[in-house]
Amino acid sequence: MEQFLAADAIVIGAPVYNFTIPSQLKAWIDRITVAGKTFTYTANGPQGLAGGKEVVVAVARGGVRAPDASGEFGEPYLKFLFAFLGIDNVRFVRAEGLAISPQQRAASLSAARAAIADRSALAA
Repeated sequence: MEQFLAADAIVIGAPVYNFTIPSQLKAWIDRITVAGKTFTYTANGPQGLAGGKEVVVAVARGGVRAPDASGEFGEPYLKFLFAFLGIDNVRFVRAEGLAISPQQRAASLSAARAAIADRSALAA
């Protein structure tokens, strides 16, 4: 957790399977989400203590789903989590449809690489 708190930027690889993030990423989240360290409870509700960071999440999916689509729980969960921790600068780079066809895979990976190269194109 100390590395997380000390970092100015966090880069996360988040494959999406079975509609959400993998258990290994969830375990890391459980280790950094600590009352009194990364958030606190106040009379007005929880308050994040880990603000001032930039988070970039590289998302990979075999299929294609809108981030706010029914049945898509990975990105909404990560957005909620980092907001809960006080981090509002969260961006997503998406590589989708990787299992659809070789052409779709190549196009999606190319678009993701272009988004990384052009930081202003990273999706919020």
